[in-house]
Amino acid sequence: MSLQPDLPATHDAPAWLARLNPPQREAVLTTEGPVLMLAGAGTGKTAALTARLAWLVESRRAWPSEILCVTFTNRAAREMRERVGQLIGPAVEGMPWLGTFHAIAARMLRRHAELVGLQPNYTIIDTDDQLRLLKQLIVAEGLDDKRWPARQLAGCIDRWKNRGLGPADLDAAENEAYANGKGQKFYQLYQDRLKALNACDFGDLLLHMLNILRREREVLETYRQRFKYIMVDEYQDTNQVQYLWLRLLAQSRQNICVVGDDDQSIYSWRGAEVANILRFEKDFPGAKVIRLEQNYRSTPQILAAASGLIGENSERLGKTLWTELNGGDKVRVIGVWDGPEEARRVGEEIERLEREGASLSQVAILVRAQFQTRELEDRFIQIGLAYKIIGGFRFYERAEVRDALAYLRLIAQPSDDLAFERIYNTPKRGLGDKALERLHRYARNHGVPLMRAALEICDTDELAARARNTLLALVRDFARWRDEAGRLSPAELVRTILEESGYTAMLQAERSTEASGRLENLSELGRAMEDYETLGDFLEHVSLVMDNDAADDVEKVTIMTIHAAKGLEFDQVFLPGWEEGVFPSQRALDEGGMASLEEERRLAYVAITRARRRCTILHAANRRIYGQWTSSIPSRFIAEIPADHVDSETTLAGGASLWRAQWSERDDPFASVARAQPARTMTRGPGWQRAAAGTYDPAPKRIAEPGRSAASFAAKPRLDLRVGDRVFHEKFGTGTIAVQEGNKLEIDFDSAGRKRVIDSFVKPA
Repeated sequence: MSLQPDLPATHDAPAWLARLNPPQREAVLTTEGPVLMLAGAGTGKTAALTARLAWLVESRRAWPSEILCVTFTNRAAREMRERVGQLIGPAVEGMPWLGTFHAIAARMLRRHAELVGLQPNYTIIDTDDQLRLLKQLIVAEGLDDKRWPARQLAGCIDRWKNRGLGPADLDAAENEAYANGKGQKFYQLYQDRLKALNACDFGDLLLHMLNILRREREVLETYRQRFKYIMVDEYQDTNQVQYLWLRLLAQSRQNICVVGDDDQSIYSWRGAEVANILRFEKDFPGAKVIRLEQNYRSTPQILAAASGLIGENSERLGKTLWTELNGGDKVRVIGVWDGPEEARRVGEEIERLEREGASLSQVAILVRAQFQTRELEDRFIQIGLAYKIIGGFRFYERAEVRDALAYLRLIAQPSDDLAFERIYNTPKRGLGDKALERLHRYARNHGVPLMRAALEICDTDELAARARNTLLALVRDFARWRDEAGRLSPAELVRTILEESGYTAMLQAERSTEASGRLENLSELGRAMEDYETLGDFLEHVSLVMDNDAADDVEKVTIMTIHAAKGLEFDQVFLPGWEEGVFPSQRALDEGGMASLEEERRLAYVAITRARRRCTILHAANRRIYGQWTSSIPSRFIAEIPADHVDSETTLAGGASLWRAQWSERDDPFASVARAQPARTMTRGPGWQRAAAGTYDPAPKRIAEPGRSAASFAAKPRLDLRVGDRVFHEKFGTGTIAVQEGNKLEIDFDSAGRKRVIDSFVKPA
């Protein structure tokens, strides 16, 4: 029985309904039964979703309080409320169930908190409180919190809650995910402690409500009767617990409309499951699938390129984007020599656009990983190009980079007290605030900097014995690093400090995606320092970069990750770093196999469809990885874009067909290119170790010796290698050749798993 009286189901159609295109209008007017609104990029899904919500109220099919409308972000919920308000006026204020998953679940849980052992005034703890609580539990149980950090346990618990699993639901494999089989124990201890504190974390909001709806039939029926209509935005991003929660609520009436795009499901690393949208028709038999395919954002060339690329995925429902717009430039693919040249080329292209009258606020650079921004930032500083980082800090402002810089500042200037305060207990050394307070008092009384005070105070009884020993060891470390600074390069010095201080080990112990990204940033910092002969030169460069902060009213180029760009659009989009290992990400492929490859391809699709007018993809033949120059193979995604919609350009030998030939000529992918094209002499730019210019090898594998032709280095398989041979690789170690295609090898490495490499990088084991 409805909680509100039934209202007439007929009403004159409003004028705003006529402004929708036919599929949008069909999605609005198909109010009864399950509906999947499959909305491609830029097809006006928000307009259709808000119009449907407004129509349900305008046509008097439901009171505003009888509609459950779920979004993923507060921003999306605010935008929807504002747009619905523009259509139906004050009636939108009567929609208490329009909001994010967590906000709606929290509202429900306040009413039923006692059913899970909480009081209605429960507290929702944030991440910092969660980590502090978990660390207390870890220490109380006698575990080493450095080997088994609280952040790792928090990541496990978050993953379990996203999947709808309580402590009793964990199987043996999940239990082993933390502390050698103690995951379940600590999960239960954590939940018990939260209950004692009358608190829950964000994951609990949905998990508690899911358990209540499963156990309490009356509560479930109350909500099923209340919600005549259910609408869900970005359904492809739902995780397991959100999916189960929605399915329970919708099973009775089945008036559920979900809006999403399986081709834009890119958040599996935070629990999203693309399978939820793919199986919607199985979950709700007879569901009507309405495809929104008319794109209002991009040119036909961009849409065709993106559609051709995503068509390589097997796990998708399928749709074809089209537009009434005319013309447009093909997607440009530019091959460059190395990372620094890539940054220079992007800078030159943006300066050209600016001279032609383009607005910098409509230019975006989208990267796969945050470490890619460093070379771009350095280049933009040099040429005075204003930029902003969205969804993160500028490279030298990131916490891990600032920590490393603090160590380096103390090497260069031992009296830098601000740097000392930042790192004296980072990573954790057991030196607390009291020890720092005593150091400050001693330094003030004796007129010395903190580093000197630390050395002298260790000869007193001001500190406990353990703190004295720890502090003395740190001072001696700095003395040793200062001596090594005279013989090591700046890059070698920072790597030594990070390793010996325990900073690298601290991040490795976290075993999380966030920690992996921070390690990548530190590796990029080392690469940045390779361009400087002295530590002082590098620190001066950083100071100039950090001081460069253009006024807020100045137009700026936007730099952000592809993940952060979802839902945004720009006239001009640059996509650097499209090489195997960078994009698709090698880490993603190693951890997720084919499923991760398809998600990486969806991410590439999202990247291309952010562009309204022009899209430019760049790839470099060489990149520094872990401090070593390594040849790079262009991303397979480049070859998957239909050739009719691509303009290719390269500064490399082999010309326009180089990148496509790599993926199409299986037996000898570079031989025909090498035979057809003359060798080209290239000079190494900044960042290369000083060496004579040579002839570029189009494979690319190495710098050829001066005077030798590129054709002599055609990518032919090495005769001394065959499938089954044991080989050694400097980065990945020892392994066995599993597949051989021309000069490309797939090797099962003993420690690193299967990797794809070029044969010139291995030798017989």
